[in-house]
Amino acid sequence: MTTEKRPYIVCFGEVLWDIFPEGSRAGGAPFNVAYNVHKMGVDVKMLSKTGKDELGEKLTDKIKSWGITTDFIQVDEVHPTSTVIAKIDEHNEASYEIVENVAWDFIDFLPEHQDLVANAEVFVFGSLSARNEKTRETLLQLLELAKLKIFDVNFRPPFIDFEFIKILLNKADVVKMNKAEMKQILEFMGEEYTSEEESVLFIQKEFKVNEIILTKGSKGAGYFVGDQNYSFPAVPITIADTVGSGDSFLAGFISKRIQNQEPEEIIKEGIALGAFITSKSGACPDYSYSEFQKFKESKF
Repeated sequence: MTTEKRPYIVCFGEVLWDIFPEGSRAGGAPFNVAYNVHKMGVDVKMLSKTGKDELGEKLTDKIKSWGITTDFIQVDEVHPTSTVIAKIDEHNEASYEIVENVAWDFIDFLPEHQDLVANAEVFVFGSLSARNEKTRETLLQLLELAKLKIFDVNFRPPFIDFEFIKILLNKADVVKMNKAEMKQILEFMGEEYTSEEESVLFIQKEFKVNEIILTKGSKGAGYFVGDQNYSFPAVPITIADTVGSGDSFLAGFISKRIQNQEPEEIIKEGIALGAFITSKSGACPDYSYSEFQKFKESKF
């Protein structure tokens, strides 16, 4: 008798320490997605690299303590574990100073990645992890194996290479971006912004990508599937900070997307989880699934 294997997703890219004035927190956009997807009850594998140093040991210990496997987090003998200096302004918005030549800039493609990525329901990746040639090559190899490829645009100046962004857009099945990122892509393509619908349609046609998620902060989000557009308003909350709010939105989205739920349910879950995390401090706060469900029920 064969037992059916539990579906899982793979998140690829940076794991790091976000260093805030009040202390350090585990982070990195793809890891924030992994953490919150895990909280939604979805099995997740994080594919990344830390340094062979104290910060790396502490980071993998922290990830393990949350019940997420570190089997696919490599250890770099030469380059250090990544740190990011994070600052929160008076509007609770975060800005980041991202150190270069760190372990996740040098993620290796290994034989075990073949089955890992080919059998995953979803492969999540962003543009920041591909700033260095080594990890960029690995990402391109993995994208050839993945079933459903979700590209979280996540621009972090000065690490924006628009020629490579075009390659990633061409390989994606689902693209998530905010309005500012969409306008930057249009500008690079020599296109004028007219309306959300026309801009999304241009990107869909130009890169043959069927599904686009457009996040708009306090104005909610739109989910464009082919020629259908599903919009959802934001949930009113008291903001603790906006760190990882887009990542948690994507985690909520994925948790319903892999169940092939209706588009309205998929985006609603994204909006709910994004709001819930924004009402808490940090991208990976401690919470239970039932706590999130109570929050969601109180808002819808």
